[in-house]
Amino acid sequence: TLFEAIATEALRRINDFNSQDMANTLWALACVGWDSHEFFIAFGSAIAERLAEFTGIHKSQLYVVALYVRIKWPNVDFPLARHLESLRSAYVRQESAPSQLQGDVSAMLEQLGWSHTEEHR
Repeated sequence: TLFEAIATEALRRINDFNSQDMANTLWALACVGWDSHEFFIAFGSAIAERLAEFTGIHKSQLYVVALYVRIKWPNVDFPLARHLESLRSAYVRQESAPSQLQGDVSAMLEQLGWSHTEEHR
């Protein structure tokens, strides 16, 4: 499949990746529900070795990935799980604001009479 090809090539070329490339690759494959814990462990190991190079936004992405792996494979020893608290801290520090879509959905819900609060971190 396409995702197998991407994962194979990413692992082959991981030393050519900068921190943004690494975070985006792992995050994107988590977002599509890529079903290979072996890939996440291998790629996560490489990231863990270079974690000091990652910015807050990239660590924030990796927090989401770590949660995905924890839910998808609860018994897998994911290398980034050892850094979960620092990744979570980066996630919480990221400035957040509702997206345009969230605002539109919120406005529609209000029009339908559904009282609610907007999502917060």
